[in-house]
Amino acid sequence: MSNAFILLGSNMGDKKNMLSNAVNDIKKTIGEIITKSSIYETEPWEVDGFQESYLNQVIQINTALTAKNLLIELNKIETKYGRNREIKNSSRTLDLDILFFDNQIINNNDLTIPHPRLHQRNFTLIPLMEIAPYYIHPKLNKNIEELYDECKDPSEVILLENE
Repeated sequence: MSNAFILLGSNMGDKKNMLSNAVNDIKKTIGEIITKSSIYETEPWEVDGFQESYLNQVIQINTALTAKNLLIELNKIETKYGRNREIKNSSRTLDLDILFFDNQIINNNDLTIPHPRLHQRNFTLIPLMEIAPYYIHPKLNKNIEELYDECKDPSEVILLENE
């Protein structure tokens, strides 16, 4: 079994329900949920024009899938809930990003793990810090708390709901 951290995000429709449905689908099709962060309301990150705020959450899972197959299954769940990838950084019903997969470093056309911008984003670091503050980033060799302390992202992240 492999251990993975996944960031869930939604800024369209019933966002809270979207995250809940995604967690349930991940449980059914991908693996066991080990822990999940609270839900946070966050500003859209580096977008042009107006977008609704996001709800974000990080979950930790155990899965028998490879990283590539995990990505395929996550993309199927996104598609099921209406994810449209035609416009980069556009609003989305559901966004599922693999942050870490064991301690692997993967860099190919389809998949980059650890997520290449996770250390630059409060909306990723804050929920990740809630559930795994001492997890070591395998490429940067720093734990999540250290990455958060060094992060220059001024975006506000508001605790919406404790899990």
